[in-house]
Amino acid sequence: MAILINHEAKKNLRSPIDFERFGERFKTSNDYFSFPSPDLETLDKNLFYLLRNSQEVSFETRYRFRPDYVSFDYYGVTTLSNLIMYVNGIFSVEDFDKLDKLVIPSMHAITTVLKDSYSIPDVEDLEAIEW
Repeated sequence: MAILINHEAKKNLRSPIDFERFGERFKTSNDYFSFPSPDLETLDKNLFYLLRNSQEVSFETRYRFRPDYVSFDYYGVTTLSNLIMYVNGIFSVEDFDKLDKLVIPSMHAITTVLKDSYSIPDVEDLEAIEW
């Protein structure tokens, strides 16, 4: 079955993280967008909060070299694979096979950290779109 845009939109609608809101943060003065890698400073600042609000699970062999599988299995999205690697002290996909246990932060902790990095724009700052 082909993945259609309406299926992807419905899946993203249920996502606890609103990726559409991130765009304005990276808009440049010439109206182009730049998307940097995940904000390491925010993750580093909130590492102990993420660790405190985590569960520890056994590392399964199907996760060998695949942090994106872990992200999808626990959160329903693959975009949090770098965060999983970071909180587990793994900095390369090639090393994502040397663990006995995985630390999995709760989704509530992740959304709290993202609010620190990606604040919700004020309603007065939003502009209407003329159709």
